[in-house]
Amino acid sequence: MNGTRLGLTREEIIKISETIRENNLNKQELIFKIVIIGDYGVGKTSIIGRFTEGQFSTQYKITIGADFAVKTLEWDEDTRISLHLWDIAGNERFGSLLSVFYRHAVAAAIVFDLTRPETFNSVSKWLTNLRKKLYLPGGRTIPIVILANKGDIVTTTLPPQIDEYCRNNDILAWYVTSAKKNINIDEAMVKLANAALNNHFDLKLSLATDEDIINLTQNNQQDQKRCC
Repeated sequence: MNGTRLGLTREEIIKISETIRENNLNKQELIFKIVIIGDYGVGKTSIIGRFTEGQFSTQYKITIGADFAVKTLEWDEDTRISLHLWDIAGNERFGSLLSVFYRHAVAAAIVFDLTRPETFNSVSKWLTNLRKKLYLPGGRTIPIVILANKGDIVTTTLPPQIDEYCRNNDILAWYVTSAKKNINIDEAMVKLANAALNNHFDLKLSLATDEDIINLTQNNQQDQKRCC
């Protein structure tokens, strides 16, 4: 051993910490709300849990109304993006509340289940409903991706017309995903975040705030009490 010292000095650690603190203070923080929609049981909650917590569980309960989780992305040296992913129940009895749940959303993912290929037939229903209730200034449609979920189990049920469907319906992209195996979840969400960021600067969108999110959650809880 030649006595070479490894590691940083106290002064170097302090300098690095101070640089990080200053960079964080100067960063622009953006809050983007993304809604995750699709029929019940297609894996929306699992996808959100995988992306925001890095975990997969088989113990998720059926979503009642809506719920959300947050993932913060250090986008670049100037920008921090806080993604609020809203898990919208697939049960039809909450259909009257969709306008409330969609409020302030700037992007969406529509999920179907490759182990239940008939759930792809519902994608058009969700897409039509979303576009009737939510659009950007000037009538521009929000960016949407389609997620063919549970691709770790089967992929032979993938609809052969999915490429054509996405082209004809102005879908940003589609992915075969798996929350269990962590396949294409990050890629899909980053794709949506990038599109939302571009729209933010192009259209000068007003952003959802923490207060908006809290108020919307409270309204959601009140509406659930009335309809359950």
